[in-house]
Amino acid sequence: MMRYVLGRLGGVVLILLAVCLFTYLIFFKLSPDPAVMICGKTCTPERIDSIRDVLGLNQPLLTQFWDFLSGIFAGRDYGSVHCSAPCLGYSFQTNESVWSMITARLPVSITVAVGAAVLWLLVGVIGGLLSAVKQGTWWDRSAMGLALGGVSVPNYVLALLLQYVLVVKLQVLPFPSAVPFADNPLLWFESYLMPWVVLAVGYACLYARLTRSNVIDTLAENYYRTARAKGLSGALIMRRHALRPALTPITTIFGMDFAGLLGGALITETVFGLNGIGKMAADSIAKNDQPVIMAVTLLAAFFVVIGNVVVDLLYTALDPRVRVVSS
Repeated sequence: MMRYVLGRLGGVVLILLAVCLFTYLIFFKLSPDPAVMICGKTCTPERIDSIRDVLGLNQPLLTQFWDFLSGIFAGRDYGSVHCSAPCLGYSFQTNESVWSMITARLPVSITVAVGAAVLWLLVGVIGGLLSAVKQGTWWDRSAMGLALGGVSVPNYVLALLLQYVLVVKLQVLPFPSAVPFADNPLLWFESYLMPWVVLAVGYACLYARLTRSNVIDTLAENYYRTARAKGLSGALIMRRHALRPALTPITTIFGMDFAGLLGGALITETVFGLNGIGKMAADSIAKNDQPVIMAVTLLAAFFVVIGNVVVDLLYTALDPRVRVVSS
């Protein structure tokens, strides 16, 4: 088991190195000259060359990449300015440390992602389980009809609709803002409620349909009928023999979905004006702020890779067959 975990962690390091290399090549070699972008269109060639020296852009490609990579772990010097580790450079637009920008906005994205994930898991899994148990009834048909409709509605449409109804017309909720929990817990909950709901609706509908399908397949297995023939209680059979194997594929997509959201819910944060990683990425793309775009890309890749490893480890707890193969 330990060898399996170490092997997975070694794979994580290699994948992140490859992501760093490709991200660096894309944003610093295939994009406009960063020195020109920083200096402006009316800058002199001498000034541009000076900026290139400070950024290290006159160095060979491998040296540039090594400076970037080592800067993440040991810091880096830009002329007379020292960028402390983890150094991801400075924004071309605001001259602010990219790492400081990320750490200031990450709590907002984590709050949005965790709140939405709790909602969609509760609603999706419980709704799908009830639909499977009550297969063919009005409840099943109604729930699956709602799920189909919920999946079909784009996030930005639902966000604008909820804002108009709940904030403008009924005035039962404040306009979403990044209120710290410690300042006012009730206002914090009310401010994040709409982003959570908007983000959770699509995932909850998808998970409900997936849970229903998996549980129905499990109920047709021989071991389930054997457990019923032994006279075990319905709740025990459902928990041990139906729900557990049905959750394995859901765990896979949940890990990837949640890890992706930690890198920023771009549409939701932008529509509601929440200053999280997703909104920062959208603003940086609009302004072609390469260091910020690259840092957000690396952060999202990091969460996805780590999420994938966590899902693999959870398999060993959910499915005993995986433990046998891993050992």
